[in-house]
Amino acid sequence: MPSVPVSLPRLRGPAAALLCVILALLGVLGVTPAAQAADQGAGFGTWAPLSAHGWHGSMLIGGVHTYCIVPGLPLPTGGSEDRGVSNSAAGLSPQQLAGINALVTKYGQTSDPVQAAAVGWAVKATADRDATLHAWGYRGDSLAEAVKWTFSKIAPEHSDSVAALAETYHAEAAAVAVPSSDATLTLTTDTADARRGTVRFEASGRGVLTLTNAIFSDTGKNELADASPATDYAIIAAPPTEDGRKYSVRAEVHGTAEFAPAVHHFTTPGQQDTAGPAGNVEFAAEATDAVLRPVLFTPRVTTNVAEPEIDGGPFVDDVTLSAVEGVWPKTLGGGFVAITATAKIYRTDSVVPETEKIPADAEHVGDLALVSDAAKGPGVYRVTSDRDLPGPGVYTAVWHIDAKSQDAGTLPHLEPGYTWTENFGVATQMVTVVTPPPPPTPPQPEQPPAAQPPEEETRTLAATGGNAFTPRIAGAGGAVLLLGVALLAHLKQRRRVAASA
Repeated sequence: MPSVPVSLPRLRGPAAALLCVILALLGVLGVTPAAQAADQGAGFGTWAPLSAHGWHGSMLIGGVHTYCIVPGLPLPTGGSEDRGVSNSAAGLSPQQLAGINALVTKYGQTSDPVQAAAVGWAVKATADRDATLHAWGYRGDSLAEAVKWTFSKIAPEHSDSVAALAETYHAEAAAVAVPSSDATLTLTTDTADARRGTVRFEASGRGVLTLTNAIFSDTGKNELADASPATDYAIIAAPPTEDGRKYSVRAEVHGTAEFAPAVHHFTTPGQQDTAGPAGNVEFAAEATDAVLRPVLFTPRVTTNVAEPEIDGGPFVDDVTLSAVEGVWPKTLGGGFVAITATAKIYRTDSVVPETEKIPADAEHVGDLALVSDAAKGPGVYRVTSDRDLPGPGVYTAVWHIDAKSQDAGTLPHLEPGYTWTENFGVATQMVTVVTPPPPPTPPQPEQPPAAQPPEEETRTLAATGGNAFTPRIAGAGGAVLLLGVALLAHLKQRRRVAASA
């Protein structure tokens, strides 16, 4: 028969009041629980209230195998009254009731007479061992020997089997722990990585763990069935929304603990009290993060220079910040978490293929820096170097994001020790400063052409057989002649002046 969970705490409030009214009305009207006679179940002996060696086995009431719990009283063959699930039946302790409940639930619902007889002996011994041992004339202190003493007279062929099982069942009942409906649940957060942590519950039995805003590391699911108490289960937290705000993880556990410290209690006036299964104890607990968890993300940079070829000037870069994993987180005030990114500018003589390492001949010539805007968060930012590039060459910027460079408010949103560096030689990250053309050569002044003699004179000279030097001599003689004439004229003039004086 399947067990039915039992809730042990007392009723409170309206429920308790309603129960009191019902009980009062029952008392006034003289209503008593319905009675039904017990039928013979599985076992050995004589089915009668009193007999020489008794009945050793189960009594069927409403199709349920029940067992005597008060040694020495007559067999309940009369009308039995159903007292419901009771945690005080026959004045037994919680441990006794839990042990009996375990026996009649696990082993008592059987048609095997050997097993049923062993359960009957173990149940009575759990309720009152001394009375059970000596009820049928045995004077020793061994449960197994007491069984054999009695069974040697009613079913000697089954004596050893019933005795051995009875001893085993009795020991098991004595070892049953009394479960509780109390449970506690604890969530932890890894101080180095807020996405990780553990969940653990303490309870009297196994249960079902359910997470909100997190999953179990081992399964990737948010529910774990048949979870064990006192066990740390690793979890990975996940933001519940896409807005990047801090959030909390919530955990719940519910389950049942075997076996309830109670029995399904039946009484028969003037005869035995019997016990049937009373189910388990239900428990539940929940917990929520004491401190909100920050959203973790993985920021990246992609870049595109403003102009791939320039004559000179600063390095101008259009930088795109984005989250390649997770969403860009926000502060409690609603602004975006700030990210600091830096870059080094290198010069090479020619274009270098993309590589993770900085080439040995690359010269560090400048730096870039960017701090994202809290109002903008991810997006495109234009960054300009604070000085001009130093002459012709190929310039490459290599961007870098490092957790060590971030402010205290940003660090919790990054993986511990997070770092990212752009490859060297990304095609969109190179600027070529071209070599200027050489200055033009100034124009040289033109030389005047050599004087040429008139064509007619040349022809005359040629006709007279003269050479090119002849005209020069002739010219020189003429000049001397003119000079002499002028000198004579001057001397003649001077004589006239002197004579007149």
